Amino acid sequence: MIEIVRTNDLVLIGFLQSLLENANIPVLVADAHMSALEGMIGAFPRRVLVPEGHMAQARRLIAEAGLESELRHV
Repeated sequence: MIEIVRTNDLVLIGFLQSLLENANIPVLVADAHMSALEGMIGAFPRRVLVPEGHMAQARRLIAEAGLESELRHV
């Protein structure tokens, strides 16, 4: 799995997860349960991960959605 986005924005994470899943790209949101440990203060960003074979397509979809600035540099 390759990290393509790291953010504390839960709305953005939900949007990206939906965008990728609708394109049949497997997606994993890592560190989602850290909020229980941190007390919901947003100290630990969540990571959006996709399989390496889907990385180019996922990055293209995110860029086409106008969110290219959110992508992690490879």
